[in-house]
Parts: sequence; structure tokens; C-alpha cells
Amino acid sequence: MPDKLPSPALVLGSTSRYRRELLERLGLPFEIRAPEVDETPHAGEAPLALAVRLAEAKAAAVAASFAGTDATMRDVVVIGSDQVADLDGLALGKPLAHDKATAQLRAMSGRTVLFHTAVAVARPATGQCWQAVDTVKVHMRPLSAQDIETYLRLEQPYDCAGSAKVEGLGIVLIDRIESDDPTTLVGLSLITVARLLREAGLDVLAQRAAAQP
Repeated sequence: MPDKLPSPALVLGSTSRYRRELLERLGLPFEIRAPEVDETPHAGEAPLALAVRLAEAKAAAVAASFAGTDATMRDVVVIGSDQVADLDGLALGKPLAHDKATAQLRAMSGRTVLFHTAVAVARPATGQCWQAVDTVKVHMRPLSAQDIETYLRLEQPYDCAGSAKVEGLGIVLIDRIESDDPTTLVGLSLITVARLLREAGLDVLAQRAAAQP
């Protein structure tokens, strides 16, 4: 049996069920903490810059919550992430309501939308933070008013930036996707997460192997 590795605890700084479900694929135990972060964009802030800033802010906010705690609890690795849909430089957030989702899909019809998914990994015990961003190009097909209304009534994707769930029925609204990682568009780039975790000192494969009886 492999020696047990002295590893930091893993913390997901997000209450998103999509990110939780994605991180569960790695098979490591993790804690969830809600980041207390104001997600209001700054004046003139580009969508890519917004995604990176919020991912870093979420990781930092959760990492700070461990400051001053018992030494055995301080060594954690915190994942923060944010996704912003970008239509010609305009950030599209979560619509939260039917009318806003309708407006988003109308604007996106027949267009190419960029989805910037930023990830920040912080290890407060070392004071370090690693970050990266992955961008997916989504080519939307032309959508009729009936397409939009039918889709929204069926799936109600009001908690998704861009108003479409690619992992669900939203895939029928799309002509083509350009991406290096199929998990990125769902909300958390697992290839990037695994790499940043290794840089932070948490190797997923080693941890899984060490946990085997």
C-alpha cells in the first residue's frame, strides 16, 4: 500500500452545483465554502478581466477564512472559479429570469460567443496563488423566436451565463464548439484544475493512489 501523503485539504470556493459535480469527478474529498465576493463588474471591465478577477477574489476570500485557525486546518488548497460569457466585448451574466434569458439568446442567435472560465488556486499556508483562464468559442445557430421560447420553457437555464446548458438541451442551439477541454463550458476546467493543483502541491493521482487500501 502506498505511504499516506501529507496533503493539504481541498476546498471548493463555490456553491455552484455544476462546479461541485465537476470536481467530484476527480474522486477526492473536498469541502465547500461560499465566497463572500461582490460580483458587480467594474466600469469598463472586459469580460475576460472580470472572470479572472472574480476567480482570484473567490479563492482569496475563502483562503482568508482559514487565517488564524489551528495549524492542522490552515494547510488547505482553495479553488475559486468564475465564468463570463462574452458577446463582442459585452459580458453576459446569469439571466435569472425568463425575459433576460430571451434577450440573451436573441442577441446570441447566429453569433459566436466566447465563454471565459477562470480558475484560481490558493494555498494560504504558503501565501501563493496560481491562476489560469480557458476560453471556449461557441458558434450559435440562427434561432427563431419559437426556438428560444420552447427551449427556455423546457430547460429554464436561468442560472447559466449565456442562458443555455451545453450539457443538456442547450446543445441543440449550437452549431459548433471550439474547446481544449469539454468540462470548461460547464463551468470548471478540470484539465486546468488538475494542473494548478499539482503546482500547489496536490497531485490528484497520487492522492487517489494513497487512499487505496
